[in-house]
Amino acid sequence: MDMIIKNGTVVNGSATFKADVGISGGKIVCIADSIEPNDCQSIVDASGKLVLPGAIDAHTHLAMPFGGTVSSDDYFAGTRAAACGGTTMVFDFALQDFGEKMTDTVKRRDALCAPDAAVDYSFHVAVKDVDNGLLDSIDECVEYGVPSFKVFMVYDFGVTDGVFYRVLQKAKEVGALIGVHAENNELVNTLTKQYLSEGKTSAWYHYMSRPEFVEGEADERAIQWAKATGAPLYIVHLANKQGVEAVTKAKDEGYEIYAETCPQYLEFTSDVYKREDGRNFVCSPPMKGAESQAAIWEAIKRGDIDTIATDHCPFQSAEKDWGINDFTKIPNGCAGIENMYPYMLSAANSGKITFEQAVKLCSENPAKIFGCKDKGSVAIGKDADIVIYDPDLDFTITNDKMHSDCDHTIWEGVKLHGYPVQTYSRGRLVYDKGEFLGERGWGKFVKCSLK
Repeated sequence: MDMIIKNGTVVNGSATFKADVGISGGKIVCIADSIEPNDCQSIVDASGKLVLPGAIDAHTHLAMPFGGTVSSDDYFAGTRAAACGGTTMVFDFALQDFGEKMTDTVKRRDALCAPDAAVDYSFHVAVKDVDNGLLDSIDECVEYGVPSFKVFMVYDFGVTDGVFYRVLQKAKEVGALIGVHAENNELVNTLTKQYLSEGKTSAWYHYMSRPEFVEGEADERAIQWAKATGAPLYIVHLANKQGVEAVTKAKDEGYEIYAETCPQYLEFTSDVYKREDGRNFVCSPPMKGAESQAAIWEAIKRGDIDTIATDHCPFQSAEKDWGINDFTKIPNGCAGIENMYPYMLSAANSGKITFEQAVKLCSENPAKIFGCKDKGSVAIGKDADIVIYDPDLDFTITNDKMHSDCDHTIWEGVKLHGYPVQTYSRGRLVYDKGEFLGERGWGKFVKCSLK
């Protein structure tokens, strides 16, 4: 046996128990009350600590071209930060080019960027073009190991309603899962034009141009189309009460609808856009009001939110400053890949949710939903993606402690009770007490299957 983690408390999505965990060849091979360390190369004493499955961040934008620049974290910086926050697998979005087959999109992205990854990774394909037979290339992509796709209802690369509907029909046919960024593009454009014409250009008007109903209406529309086609639907970064209510209703009616939210919506409200540094918080959808925030927390507690992910897409301060006098020039996106798991575990440590719920939201559910069969729990046969968590360690987030390439964090000054002290990726120690110990290129492409 290569390693034994002894004396810890294992937490999975549905069970917590004291056990030793044995690891060999990057896999979990034994879980028992006590494992004898005969001929074991390494013993890790986890007394007083929790032994958790590594988190899976199912929503990141690494080296993402947007707003006239590229997000500040490439695959190495982003996955380095992930490892240091207890995240051992990420999903990135591969944006299809016009005229490009979906599988070629994945291969292009994998060849250009992913060899730098420090933890395991996979992709969702962001769909732009389904004409001239390209819709049928979804079939090939599913077989290749990327069965999840995303459509944007906003931005200049977003799809029309008709294309969205056709993608849902295809997903139902071939067993794919469609994610959606749901906001009403026409309303966003109309409100943006109105505020600019009135000279209202501060970061606050980013929120005002994308208020609750702009997202909520689009959530309802997307769910209605999914119901009509019988296709499963995954709503990304859900941030509003109206959308939460629509998800709950659809689930109660028996439809296969999944909802993801992000830690920034749980910690911050739209008031951040009134701050002097409000432009740093600009992302889409924006943080919403306190009523929406409360609705999201309640949905998490009752199980109507399935996953937590980050939408990690940070930009440097100087780039955010492009919009100091015009909110439309602020690149949209914030850092969060290193903060997600510690934040949700701290919420569990404070009693807001349970540790099992935190693990389910951040690891088990994304593994199940996206078909990562070797991930998501501390169980025999699974990859040894393991986090050792100290529930007594207090931690204040400051940018100088983070491992991103971004020069600021919206999480500056947030205090957490409990923090990861070690992260193992397939049995290899990649983070230890504040220090990244992994390497560029360690991460492997994970082929997923929903079958």
